[in-house]
Amino acid sequence: MAVLIVVENVRRWPLDIEGAQIVSARDYVTQRRFFDMRRARVFNLCRTYRYQGTGYYVSLLAEARGHKPMPSVAALQDLGQSALLRIASEELDRVIQSSLAPIRSNVFQLSVYFGRNLAKRHDRLSKLLFSSFPLPMMRAEFVRQDSWHLRQLRPIATSEIPDSHYAFVVAQAQRFFARPLIADKEHPRCELAILFNGQAENSPSDELAIRRFVRAAERLRIRVTILTRDDYGRIPEFDALFIRETTSVNHHTYRFARRAEAEGLIVIDDPQSILRCSNKVYQAELFNKHGIPCPKTLIVHKGNVDEIARELDFPVVLKRPDSCFSIGVEKARDAAELEARLEIFFRGSELIVAQEFVPSKFDWRVGVLAGRPLFVCKYHMARGHWQIRRSNGTKRPNYGKVETIALGDAPAQVVELAVKTAGLIGEGLYGIDIKDVDGRLLVTEINDNPNIESGCEDVCAKDALYEAIMLHFLERIERRRIGEPA
Repeated sequence: MAVLIVVENVRRWPLDIEGAQIVSARDYVTQRRFFDMRRARVFNLCRTYRYQGTGYYVSLLAEARGHKPMPSVAALQDLGQSALLRIASEELDRVIQSSLAPIRSNVFQLSVYFGRNLAKRHDRLSKLLFSSFPLPMMRAEFVRQDSWHLRQLRPIATSEIPDSHYAFVVAQAQRFFARPLIADKEHPRCELAILFNGQAENSPSDELAIRRFVRAAERLRIRVTILTRDDYGRIPEFDALFIRETTSVNHHTYRFARRAEAEGLIVIDDPQSILRCSNKVYQAELFNKHGIPCPKTLIVHKGNVDEIARELDFPVVLKRPDSCFSIGVEKARDAAELEARLEIFFRGSELIVAQEFVPSKFDWRVGVLAGRPLFVCKYHMARGHWQIRRSNGTKRPNYGKVETIALGDAPAQVVELAVKTAGLIGEGLYGIDIKDVDGRLLVTEINDNPNIESGCEDVCAKDALYEAIMLHFLERIERRRIGEPA
């Protein structure tokens, strides 16, 4: 893949970057050879990105040509939205206040060069700003009122770099462009990012499973890069994003999904799936509307608490709207426990889900990708407990055993119900949980980031499971490239 550094005046560009071609903005916008270039990474270092200016059109036409611009048009639009700057300031508030605490003036400008600042004290803040607003060179202006706030971000032209900063900028540019990602000797068919945190307790994939995803991708000539939450600014570099962290709406995983979708990437889990699957109230309404069999359910607010005992009897299961991994799911055995648990639950949400208690030895888990079943498992309850996960206070939780069933041996009605239910959410990757109670199938929930762990969900399909997901990404990317719906 070609690497282009686009600037207004090639003669004034001070750096010779190995493996990169320096191109004038006018040439990139007007010359046919760049239109015909199939794939390229375009680093837009124009001194201004004003709407419909040359710098703006470099990023806009790069997207139209199927190139990967940085910054993207979406990032350029964000710069002009003061609301987004305020949100960014709130999210970064702790780092902003810490970094700027020694500053005595009420206005401060921070120069960020490829995610770094000359002062090590501001290094963390610079990286986070670059993550949120990936401009190669930018100046952030902060103002102090009661506390520090981000007021403005704008690009820095090479002519604005102070002489005292010049050596540092050269070093950071060379560091940035020397990343292994820029080398393209193997000519991959596409670039996939996997967002993964191997230290997270409830990660949906373990490190061995991630390695198997990577090997499956390599067999298809997909190049994979593992991202962490600090790599938000790198999203535009890729063709697709695969989120292998536990997702939540008020979480960096959702911001990654939103940003990736806005940049035109193929995304699993997509933002809509995260929104829908993260909320059990939404799912309860969805199941009711479409006639999906499920445990008897009541959406509870402070005005109808008395209906729980009449409608559901005891014991009753209470679920926070954003519960997952059995966390935020409690059983109330009597009225006293119900009152105590509701008091806690209502502190975080106006609505709570209450369900009849339906005991079972295991839950069916069916993995579904784009309407096709991938795997079927029995998730057995933890020993001596009514859920698959049993918390042990400060100790590691206990889990029930996982029994994987070949697709051909799984009950057809279980698989069919799972596929139908998944279709109500979207065309992504889902895990459908189903109870079999005396031959009666009941859907308990839809998960947008189902577990795929080595030695569990992959026992029957083995490498074919990982290849099926990687092939799905590749097919969608290639459809999008030729202008078909992805």
